[in-house]
Amino acid sequence: QLQLVESGGGLVQAGNSLILSCVSSGPTFDTSAIGWFRQAPGKAREGIACINERGTTTNYIDSVKGRFTISKDNAQNMAYLQMNRLKPEDTATYYCAADYSISACPTYLDSPRTWAYWGQGTQVTVPS
Repeated sequence: QLQLVESGGGLVQAGNSLILSCVSSGPTFDTSAIGWFRQAPGKAREGIACINERGTTTNYIDSVKGRFTISKDNAQNMAYLQMNRLKPEDTATYYCAADYSISACPTYLDSPRTWAYWGQGTQVTVPS
């Protein structure tokens, strides 16, 4: 069973960058897809980026495409979300999730409930 822990959140001014990290404990990280999700107060959790188990396929929602980059280091059991040109609307709690389904990424990026393993989240705040 995977356990995931996110880090790297914080307060950042609009236009600046932040990188989120997700570390996994468990021997099967290299066979899991990773997704990054976020949830703003009063809003549903949304998938924003995912990467397949080998790191050969990625998917992004339109609002972060070109600004965010997801990556996965299977040797280190780590996943990352590089966030550039941050905007106030990016303010949310960000979650790392993992799933072993071959369809997890890109097919299920928009279906948070299908992802099996979740971290506790890290807060990102971009003041307006």
